Amino acid sequence: MANAPVQRMSQLMAKTLRDDPADAEVLSHKLLVRAGYVRRTAAGIWSWLPLGKKVLANVERVVREEMDAIGAQEVLLPAILPREPYEATGRWEEYGPELFRLQDRKGGDYLLGPTHEEIFTLLVKDQASSYKDLPVILYQIQSKYRDEARPRAGILRGREFLMKDSYSFDLDDEGLNGSYALHRQAYQRIFERLGLDHRICAATAGAMGGSRSEEFLAPAEAGEDTFADCPNCDFAANTEAVSYELKPVDGSAVPAAEEIPTPDTPTIETLAASLGVPASATLKNLLVKVDGEIVAVGVPGDREVDLGKVEAHFAPAAVELVTAEDFVGRPDLVRGYVGPQGLEKVRYIADPRVAPGTAWITGANKDGTHAKNVVAGRDFEPDAYVDVVVVEEGDPCPVCGTGLRLDRAIEIGHIFQLGRKYADALKLDVLGQQGKPVRVTMGSYGIGVSRAVAALAEQTADDKGLCWPKEVAPADVHVVAAGKALQTELALDVSARLSAAGVRVLVDDRAGVSPGVKFTDSELIGVPQILVAGRRSAEGVVELKDRRTGEREELTVDEAIARLTA
Repeated sequence: MANAPVQRMSQLMAKTLRDDPADAEVLSHKLLVRAGYVRRTAAGIWSWLPLGKKVLANVERVVREEMDAIGAQEVLLPAILPREPYEATGRWEEYGPELFRLQDRKGGDYLLGPTHEEIFTLLVKDQASSYKDLPVILYQIQSKYRDEARPRAGILRGREFLMKDSYSFDLDDEGLNGSYALHRQAYQRIFERLGLDHRICAATAGAMGGSRSEEFLAPAEAGEDTFADCPNCDFAANTEAVSYELKPVDGSAVPAAEEIPTPDTPTIETLAASLGVPASATLKNLLVKVDGEIVAVGVPGDREVDLGKVEAHFAPAAVELVTAEDFVGRPDLVRGYVGPQGLEKVRYIADPRVAPGTAWITGANKDGTHAKNVVAGRDFEPDAYVDVVVVEEGDPCPVCGTGLRLDRAIEIGHIFQLGRKYADALKLDVLGQQGKPVRVTMGSYGIGVSRAVAALAEQTADDKGLCWPKEVAPADVHVVAAGKALQTELALDVSARLSAAGVRVLVDDRAGVSPGVKFTDSELIGVPQILVAGRRSAEGVVELKDRRTGEREELTVDEAIARLTA
């Protein structure tokens, strides 16, 4: 086994901090800065210090090994990309303000790559001409760029981040299914090796397009995603992907719709209180603008509209809420009293809970007036049914009916069956076995490499600091010299012997630093094993501490080395 160089803290370009950064909101942000792993360069832009770079490289190594194991081939594509391919697929505009756009000195338009579907497609178009060249899986590990409006949570949500993106190219859907399955299995192995607790959840494809889509989520309080998990079956999904079947009911006995005066009741709360009915008996109609066109979204009055679901349905169109100005010149839209019946110039989408035959109290499209006994399918006909409500704890599982649990999570991976969206836009064909052109089908698969570091910090840290799994830790053992010359000499000797045996060592040989500070730093930095050359150094006895469990044991130097090299 090759020698692993000893990293001496007396020479380490990293300073630990006692206090949390003033702008830190989540645990990983606080600890990665305090332990000397990263430093903020600008909003959403981070520098990786030596310890952080080692952790990042270890995550990369695991990802690379498992991608290579499924036959994927690594490439490296540019970060500065031309406008034309993204215009061909429509994403030059679809990405909106999140896209970093720039011009060269000649006025040519470029972007900083947020993702590379177009460029990989063109690469394969250039290199593959026959069915004999496929299937192929290509991947890269590279920085991506998105101009986040509110970069926050340290490296969890930055404007520059490290990502593994891979792309499969197959002749048919059966081949795509196989490539998708290979990635799904590889991702499970990657996250298991990294020590990440994770869930595989159904997801929406959104602006990426395509059919099947799944997210790999790491449960954590700092997560920006919410997922639903069934305690009775294997159903798990991002809440934006939870949907229910349309179940019509018999509304034939419901009396005719009737207008009722309801002055000063522009909200569901005031309406329900005025009529003495539950909010669930009312129909809420939220108005949004889809690429500037007003669309009404109908949901039961006791539920909230999930704008993420609305955006996913209309993707890649831009969705925003209406403002007071949007009602000007629109007598057909009465603010606070909108109802679906009689809406002729507005598209109307309804949640499946507003099923045909269900009766509602809703706006009458007249100021101070509502209507009761308004029946879906009789008095109004939605243009489309789309599950758009915010999922709540206890909602029935779409598979078995058991109440769902909701948890926060960090998205660490996402896999898509893209199909032929990008191949169609960029005309990616190969010559098939029958001598005719065949349109290639694609998959896209991402892992947030830098995000995985933050997710691990969130999941494994304790009240003392970071606590890395062995696979990603910046060292295998943190040797601490308590302070005296004899202790430092022993610590350096033990470190050299461990290094010779292939053990990665971080040794705290700093002079003039108190033992208490060194012990605190060793727990903050979070290396799996801590070896202390302390009060019994003259006897050749050291203390070995497991960082995760806190278990301590006094051993001779030879015993400790044997234990750490086993």
